Amino acid sequence: MHTAARAFETAWDLQPMSLLDRTARRAPVTGEREKAARRGLAESARESLQRTVREAAARATGTTDFLTRLRDAGLRVREHHDENGALDGYAVALPGDRADRGSRPVWFSGRTLAYDLSLPRIRERFHPTVAPADLALAHTRIREAATLLTRAGRTEGAGDVAALGDLLVVAAATAPTPVRDQIRAAAAAFEQASRTPGTRTLHGTARAHFKASAQALEHAPRTARGGGAPALLTLLAALVEAIEAATAWHRAQHHHAQTRAAALLREAATLTSTPPPTRNSRTVPRTVRVTPAAERGPAPPATGAPARQHPNPGPHPQPGPGPGRSR
Repeated sequence: MHTAARAFETAWDLQPMSLLDRTARRAPVTGEREKAARRGLAESARESLQRTVREAAARATGTTDFLTRLRDAGLRVREHHDENGALDGYAVALPGDRADRGSRPVWFSGRTLAYDLSLPRIRERFHPTVAPADLALAHTRIREAATLLTRAGRTEGAGDVAALGDLLVVAAATAPTPVRDQIRAAAAAFEQASRTPGTRTLHGTARAHFKASAQALEHAPRTARGGGAPALLTLLAALVEAIEAATAWHRAQHHHAQTRAAALLREAATLTSTPPPTRNSRTVPRTVRVTPAAERGPAPPATGAPARQHPNPGPHPQPGPGPGRSR
């Protein structure tokens, strides 16, 4: 079927849409979804493992650190060593996810979770640790990287967008609780955009800026990481610039699926900065109506209550017992 599809694309001058470019997300199969539904889970084991492994890979600084983060997250980890004893692969399983009538865990190798979660691809992510003091420079570095990405070639840009994907994963993991879910959803939307077909350069300047910003967020103290709404909006504004640059780069390389994913993230990042003031403006009037000031005063006399007055700004400056009490 793939061969026939390629022939039709060539004969009718259609846009080639190969499913073998190793960038599409690996979705759970029907059996995995049905198993999750039987267990009352919101997502399949594959989806849960993808998210946990991707976050550990984005935040780790070395192979040992990566495996430790997987175990700290509660996953079962199985290492694979070559004939010389060197680590050349890994597999993970969720506790309680078993097959063959509960006789064995269900293991997923990194490669079966996603093409960029194999051990060699994860090792490409590692970068020297950045001092926490560099957090103040994160938004500046991101903007500089965005400018460089717009001028990057195919192989250099491929490494840059991969590092940008890791930065978004770390930003979601370290974001304040009120916006964490939205930034996490935005990072998931950008996931395919962080993968590109072919080779990639791992030592570009833009990639170094993205990795430095990600590790600054990871290693900064929690109190300094938040910085309040102004700092968060500044960081989001810088990330939106980087997303715009990634979108332009993908479009220039004719990566249509990746371009759509980047556009989805741009919309999600825009929404992330707007809900807090909307919720505040709605909450205040409701509180005032539910708890009127007159109810907190001393109790009125038992007799002599005045008749209910027509509500108007008339000549009665002192509050009476209130319409609620006259009922």
